[in-house]
Amino acid sequence: MRFGLTDEQKMMQDMARDFAQKEILPTLKEDEANHTFRPELVKKMADLGFFGCALPEEYGGNGCGFLESVIIAEQLAMISGSSRLPLNMQNIGPAITVNKFGTKEQKERFIPKWVSGEYFGFFAITEPNSGSDVISMGTTATDRGDHWELNGQKMWISNAHLGDYGLVYAMTDKSAKYKGMTCFIVNLKGNEGIITAPIETKLGLHCAPTGEISFSQAKIPKDSVLGEVGQGFQICMFQLNNTRISCAAGALGIGGGAIEAAIGYANERTQFGKKIGSYQMIQLPSPRWWRSMRRPSSLSTRQHGSRTRDCPTSTRPPWPSFSPQKRQCMRLPRP
Repeated sequence: MRFGLTDEQKMMQDMARDFAQKEILPTLKEDEANHTFRPELVKKMADLGFFGCALPEEYGGNGCGFLESVIIAEQLAMISGSSRLPLNMQNIGPAITVNKFGTKEQKERFIPKWVSGEYFGFFAITEPNSGSDVISMGTTATDRGDHWELNGQKMWISNAHLGDYGLVYAMTDKSAKYKGMTCFIVNLKGNEGIITAPIETKLGLHCAPTGEISFSQAKIPKDSVLGEVGQGFQICMFQLNNTRISCAAGALGIGGGAIEAAIGYANERTQFGKKIGSYQMIQLPSPRWWRSMRRPSSLSTRQHGSRTRDCPTSTRPPWPSFSPQKRQCMRLPRP
């Protein structure tokens, strides 16, 4: 059976690719060298509707589902892995999670501003001594009657020093383990108990801001709880299941970009009077490259497709597509 994108999904794919080519690529080399984050790109993505996937239209949703979000992520990452991060920070992370577990008031207050780019979003889980084992986190939230008090530290948080409102996970009852974690919607600005700082030395994603957050007797409102007290682990796993698929789409995009670059070089470089792409030794890896991309691509699109079917805000069928990398590989000349 053959599958293909709908016309609207192809338009979304083309729009994301065109945006990356025109808005990101021209300054990418300089931005990567200088570790430059351009916030205006986030606003432009918002204006194009990139952050409205899998969300109700009443909160700024665009009527698309999860599959459209993976299409956007892959196309952006083919030019720059850093440029995919705003999808998680604005849409797939905080906005979709609040839409699932938040009150009507929370949805109306926060989701439209994440979708529009007015608020820079984030989610804070990782700590210096706590990564995948989220239950071991040391950040605590204590009920002080008229407010919650946060204490602890978060590390390697995207948008940490730039974020406005986002999600912070903390333990409200360490003895309860999985049932002792709670999720909070937190404003990082204007709180004397919250200090943020950038992390400037990284191996990659230089154009994506990363930092740390310190909480010291930070007071946050009682209505900051997302879902129920003690429901944080469930919320955290829901969010990670979504954002990890987006990360997979980003990895596919980076791989696809590498294949395009390799094929482009093979069709430009000349040795012994011929383009190196005409030599069999150069041609042989191409099908293997494509196959290595197709397997994870199929898994990613199917996973997003299953989530799209469960998403009441989308009316589009979650059809996966053949990767454009296959067509790129076929462009190599025969010897």
